[in-house]
Amino acid sequence: MGVNEKADLKELKTVYRNLMKEWHPDKFQEGVEQEEAQEKSKKLIEAYHFLVSIAPETHAEALDEYTSIISSSTIVDLNYKGSNLQITYAEGNCYEYFDVPRALYIKLVNADTPGRFARRHICGSFVYREMSKASVA
Repeated sequence: MGVNEKADLKELKTVYRNLMKEWHPDKFQEGVEQEEAQEKSKKLIEAYHFLVSIAPETHAEALDEYTSIISSSTIVDLNYKGSNLQITYAEGNCYEYFDVPRALYIKLVNADTPGRFARRHICGSFVYREMSKASVA
């Protein structure tokens, strides 16, 4: 999207809207140009949602909940693919951490207390986003 890592949510939104105005499929006639615009707009939407999910402002809004979950909840599932680690907690919340070295993941799996290990070595050290939230009954 052409923004730097320091971009705030307001700037992200402005850049996103301007790009969507430029690439909206309705601006193009049927055919190759419209199909290209559809693909480009899908990628822009994905990129925008991803950047919003890892933005410091988004993290700040949910910090209390995040801290509570990683501090008191039990890890029920780990999924490691590439260098991305997904941790699912007992309440149903799932967080994805980026660029986690495989060696650190192996140490997490072999740790006597995985929750404690994750809090100390992963949760505060890697860029993350919330994948899913626990449903409130």
